[in-house]
Amino acid sequence: MQRRAFLRLATGTALGSLGLLGAGCADTESPREPAASAAAGSRTLPHIGVQLYTLRRLMQQDFDGVLRQVAEIGYDQVEFAGYYDRTPDAVKALLDEVGLTAPAVHVGLPALRQNLAGVLDAAEVIGHRYVVCPWLAEEDRTPEGYRTLAADLNRFGEACAARGLRMAYHNHDFEFEPIDGKPAFDWLLEQTDPALVDIELDLFWTVKAGQDPLAYFERYPGRFTLCHVKDMAGINGEQRMVAVGQGEIDFARIFAASEQAGLAYYFVEHDNPDDPLESIRTSYQYLSQLTF
Repeated sequence: MQRRAFLRLATGTALGSLGLLGAGCADTESPREPAASAAAGSRTLPHIGVQLYTLRRLMQQDFDGVLRQVAEIGYDQVEFAGYYDRTPDAVKALLDEVGLTAPAVHVGLPALRQNLAGVLDAAEVIGHRYVVCPWLAEEDRTPEGYRTLAADLNRFGEACAARGLRMAYHNHDFEFEPIDGKPAFDWLLEQTDPALVDIELDLFWTVKAGQDPLAYFERYPGRFTLCHVKDMAGINGEQRMVAVGQGEIDFARIFAASEQAGLAYYFVEHDNPDDPLESIRTSYQYLSQLTF
């Protein structure tokens, strides 16, 4: 899923020029302590969630136990990426038991296109507020593919709205490549109906692509109701994911613009951590103390 084409854009020099990194952002052999933001204030995150894709290998082995550990760490929200053969009723019962809510779920395009009613049925039972399309296959990243995606997202959004739900799209870095003369991400934002489709902004992939989230908040205010909180550090000459607070991204600066962005949901994620539970524990400890 990582795209090497953006590695140079994501160097400390490029990102520092956007004001996205703290001090000391040259490549090192190991992650760095985050720098304090000059704009630090008194606000804190209202909720801290985790995208369960981070824990997928553990959840295959012990679905119930992992959700209990997530709650014990301190998280109060989760975002699903599959239910591991559990019924919606069973998922909801376990969430209630451990004291978690699940405002969002990732559902792939094939399932959305083939079984939208079933997806929304499950969302209603579990209590999701957002159904998020997480990925566009490489073969579909063409002008026609993006046109089809935008039309589908609007259609899914209408179906969600009829049930009191919301549709959203989650980005990686490839959406910032140009389509018909502008970044595909901008094109999607402009071709999807703001009344029907929101964006879940992945902060790692956005910054790795050399983009400033605040510039998007300014151009498309209110569209970014969810985000993936993922940190980045230069390790062995590459920009890699690390636990939140162990890298370079200035989250305080980004979160200070939450009102303009429309941000209400913050989900920690790491695609391939060595120790998933330790990664989300470290991330939670950092975010629970972060002020902006």
